[in-house]
Amino acid sequence: MAVSASPDEPASQRYREDLEGLDPHDPEVREFAAHLDRIEKSRSGYTVEGYLGGISDFADSANRLGGYYRMLALLVIGLILIGVGVAAWDALVFILS
Repeated sequence: MAVSASPDEPASQRYREDLEGLDPHDPEVREFAAHLDRIEKSRSGYTVEGYLGGISDFADSANRLGGYYRMLALLVIGLILIGVGVAAWDALVFILS
């Protein structure tokens, strides 16, 4: 995979070799180039930026999906938020008592 040095270059231009013979203005080709770009990104999950980037990728994926899968993603997010709320409430009660 040939990746150029400029990260500001559009994904369809960075993956010219992989997309050879395809129309660079086709929306499906652009989505495929964006998919290749997401695969190439390597972030550490142990940093705040890596963690937030993972959450951003999850949110983008959930927004691209529809129907059942989107509802399942919303359910997972809701359960996580309920768990955080219960833990915060329990900590607050413990501190005040």
